Amino acid sequence: MTASTAPPGAAVRRADERALRTRLLGGPSEIDGEGWRRAWLPLLLVTAVGGLLRFWQLGRPHQLVFDETYYVKQGWSLLRHGVELRTDPAIAEPDALFTAGTPDVFDTVGDFVVHPPVGKWMIAFGQWVFGVDSSFGWRFSAALVGTLSILVLGRVARRLFRSSLLGVTAAVLVSVDGLHFVQSRTSLLDVFLMWWVLVAFACLLADRDDARARLARAVAEHGADGLGPRLGVRWWRLAAGVSLGLACGVKWSGLYVLAVFGLMTVLWDAGARRAVGVRRWFLAAAWRDGVPAFASTVPVAVVVYVASWSGWFATSAGYLRQWGEQNPATGAAALVPDALRSLWHYHAEAYRFHIGLSSPHPYSANPWSWLVQGRPTSFFYETVEQGAQGCDTTTCSSAITSLGTPVLWWAALVALAVVVARWAFARDWRAGAVLAGVAATYLPWFQYQQRTIFTFYAVVLVPFLVLALTYALGLVLGPDPSRTALRAGVRAEAALRRRRWGALVAGAVLVACVACFAFFHPVLTAEVVPYTSWQRRMWLPSWV
Repeated sequence: MTASTAPPGAAVRRADERALRTRLLGGPSEIDGEGWRRAWLPLLLVTAVGGLLRFWQLGRPHQLVFDETYYVKQGWSLLRHGVELRTDPAIAEPDALFTAGTPDVFDTVGDFVVHPPVGKWMIAFGQWVFGVDSSFGWRFSAALVGTLSILVLGRVARRLFRSSLLGVTAAVLVSVDGLHFVQSRTSLLDVFLMWWVLVAFACLLADRDDARARLARAVAEHGADGLGPRLGVRWWRLAAGVSLGLACGVKWSGLYVLAVFGLMTVLWDAGARRAVGVRRWFLAAAWRDGVPAFASTVPVAVVVYVASWSGWFATSAGYLRQWGEQNPATGAAALVPDALRSLWHYHAEAYRFHIGLSSPHPYSANPWSWLVQGRPTSFFYETVEQGAQGCDTTTCSSAITSLGTPVLWWAALVALAVVVARWAFARDWRAGAVLAGVAATYLPWFQYQQRTIFTFYAVVLVPFLVLALTYALGLVLGPDPSRTALRAGVRAEAALRRRRWGALVAGAVLVACVACFAFFHPVLTAEVVPYTSWQRRMWLPSWV
């Protein structure tokens, strides 16, 4: 049956569905009808350039820098033994031995490690592919997820703001952020946490669009009586649950993201049911959406997290692996397998370590200073004498400083104020989504005012700061005059004028960010530069 011969009721339902889709997902946008050249090509080009920057001379320096001394060696131990073994205390300089190509520096006793294994397994992948004697291999996985995150963030911004131009803008911004750049070239855990949080956010955005399209179709066919229609299995939200389980398997701070993102997706559902006319929309969202949301995220994340410890379960050498057998349970606790009780006890010990960590460190930084990059972390510094490593002055420096691009971070701080205002007064869901990411990845650190923490933890915050800045630049640009503006009845001349002025402002911000990144690039990559050149670049961070 063709559209022209369809019964009148079908035509009405299609009209109702279109109206509901517009109400739930918005009207025509700048990305409607775009081909792959506009939707993908510029973004892939930015990703390729960002990837080239991250992979170029990735193996420099050929030595373990900062906390690579833990995670690179632990990754190799996981690959060889399935569990993190402690370094043999009889070996005087295990890092030098490991770097020189003798990686078997381990004892036979399990090491007390305070972070779950997922990030270290990801590091181990590069070691498996390129060999443990390759510093490129140590850092390969970090560079890979750092590069892929440029692409994913660009697609997230495109979906969130319905603009390919803003998607590319976000990709450019994250590709030239110094903190993201350094973390993408260093095998620490935080870049992997950032990756899985970003993937989960992308999945939930896709779920929002898919669920609202389903809701529009179901309401058009069956109405919105009672609690409204069920939406069935939501695969994107299930994928988000897996991603959040992997995030928790990198660092426990992923738990905060799981809680905030879970609440965010249910609030999106509540707003959708209210928009389509469900009378008891809050109850409907709690029952129809909240319960399935919990089931598809929390238990899934727990299963994924516990499964990530499979290497520890499979060995007898893991730290506290035999604690359950050595400490038999009584009563109801005896129903829990000894291995799970051992794992729980291990986690209790690790939690006590985390909350009690308050040893002084020269690069510790209170979270109040993170947004202005007040105390960047020095990952590596080496003095190079004249004649060595191409140094042609009296003294040279080689440094890796985990410093976010100052212009980008300071502009993002202003943009955050704009985002808060737009969420509070315009009730823009996009602003709320960005703020949810900021809240989940930043605010929890304020609980630990006395704990030793560092600015480089903030790399997981970078995608949401970039989205905040992109959002503000989108407001400056205004709608595309050839599409949305004219459809809304805006005069073509006014729309074009605003677009031109907005493009000048946005372009100036992008150029400033790129130039600032280029200025600091030598001290992000261990390039050998004259000491005075290093000192000139460090003046700004030390002044802040």
